[in-house]
Amino acid sequence: MMRTHSCGELRSSNAGSDVTLAGWVHHRRDHGKIVFLDLRDASGTVQVVVHPDAGAEVISAAETVQREYCVLIGGVVATRKPGTENPQLPTGEIEISASRVEVLSPSETPPFIVEDGVDVDDVTRLKYRYIDLRRPEMQHALRLRAKVVAEIHSYLDARGFTEVETPILFKSTPEGARDFLVPSRLQRGSFYALPQSPQMLKQILMVGGMERYYQIARCFRDEDLRADRQLEHTQLDLEMSFVEQEDVLQLLEGLFIYLWQQCVGVDVEQPFPRIPYAEAIRRFGTDHVDLRYGMELADLNDVFADTTLGIFKSVIASGGVIRGFAVPSAGELGHAQLKKLEHSAMDRGAKGLAWVIVRGGGEVESPLAKHLSPKERDGLALATGAQPGDLVLMMADKADVVNPILGALRMELAKERGLTPEGAWKFCWIVDYPFFVWNPDEEKWDPIHHPFTMPIGGGEALDGDPAAVRASAYDLVLNGLELLSGSIRIHRPDVQRKVFDALGISPEDAEERFGFFLEAFRYGPPPHGGIGCGIDRVMMQMLGTENIRDVVAFPKTQSGVDPLSGAPTQVDPDQLKILGLRPLPS
Repeated sequence: MMRTHSCGELRSSNAGSDVTLAGWVHHRRDHGKIVFLDLRDASGTVQVVVHPDAGAEVISAAETVQREYCVLIGGVVATRKPGTENPQLPTGEIEISASRVEVLSPSETPPFIVEDGVDVDDVTRLKYRYIDLRRPEMQHALRLRAKVVAEIHSYLDARGFTEVETPILFKSTPEGARDFLVPSRLQRGSFYALPQSPQMLKQILMVGGMERYYQIARCFRDEDLRADRQLEHTQLDLEMSFVEQEDVLQLLEGLFIYLWQQCVGVDVEQPFPRIPYAEAIRRFGTDHVDLRYGMELADLNDVFADTTLGIFKSVIASGGVIRGFAVPSAGELGHAQLKKLEHSAMDRGAKGLAWVIVRGGGEVESPLAKHLSPKERDGLALATGAQPGDLVLMMADKADVVNPILGALRMELAKERGLTPEGAWKFCWIVDYPFFVWNPDEEKWDPIHHPFTMPIGGGEALDGDPAAVRASAYDLVLNGLELLSGSIRIHRPDVQRKVFDALGISPEDAEERFGFFLEAFRYGPPPHGGIGCGIDRVMMQMLGTENIRDVVAFPKTQSGVDPLSGAPTQVDPDQLKILGLRPLPS
């Protein structure tokens, strides 16, 4: 080994030891004839002192090095003089009195300083990712990610799971997003697809008797990017045979309790609440439930049953809803801020947003104040739990318009007003999802998860109203972010055919898209269920970041470009010719 120790491991107990260190020059300072170097490696930073008596060769080398030079340092660990310690560093009580300074490789002036919190645009960070990765924040993120994956292996291996790799080159079986296609040289005119998930393959593994499967799988989706989404992602993919829904929930709940203990050092609250989908929408306006704060949505139709307000009367008469929630201590908001909230609601599709500030003694402040009877004022405060000084926001419209908009405003206001406590981890399961969702553009029913989910009640449940069918599906949500999604799968060919029929998938189309899969299910498939869990999103939550680029080594921009390599790029026409392809005219 070139070095005897890592920079960040040295302490006062090492005083007097001869050490050899290697790393990057973080800072260089000249104080008269003394040169100070801050040496950084993956473990941390330590101060190196080059004294005038170190020798001409050592002094010359020390005077040559600049920021981000890669160097080898030899010397003796010494305790710092009283008053010169640096309490900001774990190594702040000691320094290295250098007797050797060797430049392993020089560095050009880096495009930005290797420090956390440096203001640099994302494209520059990604173009010079190798510089960005030297920052302690990125080092910590990637090392924690590796630990999370290692602990997943440990937990599942101990419970009888077998890790199995599934193909990256597979058949195109559209699952919602567009596929990435790979042309075949050997089968001209035919294409592989990169998997959006190993969904069908892991179910085939259950048919093959694997019983307990998992893998850390790479998945690819050609979809629009956003802060928590990349073209490729990593997921924990898992499937189990001979299980019911509760078996899967118990296993995964145990996994996340274990991960937070091992990787965050926190014992999270357990058991995780199980919230039916309909209840989640009613209470929070979304199935991405954040339980760290209150502000639950309240039904206000009864409060305004005798209202004189025309809009409220017409909405109730047409079968719509009036709903609202109270924002603690937000009565201080000025009219400009309230107008901004109204615009935020209207940008999401609201026709308007009503607000009422609750004052003491039954008084309110609102454009609607003169239309609110004392009974309605009291009822509004009681239904929403509003106290004097609170702000109540209300909407009146169809439920499928009101709920998501109020849910989004609830989360927006909680963030803006600092209502999310630091270090709070609130897991919950969302269960009993609708099986179908109506697609108005194509005038057909779509599966809310995927077409291989078992309906609650089996095939008989499909004989009635599609809107009433519930799915044996479940999502795990943490602090408003979905971490995993899963379901008990269909293992009966007759039930699968009924689902395809309800979705408008003809037998011919089903055979074309899923024939190999349906063929396997003619040979005694076991009851089974599983999940797909986004590792990137787990890491975002653990590290408290809202951008997936902070937890991935080599991410792409929101336009799908890799600034580091320049991908995607044009390719040589000869390569296309070999594949039987030619570029379209621009």
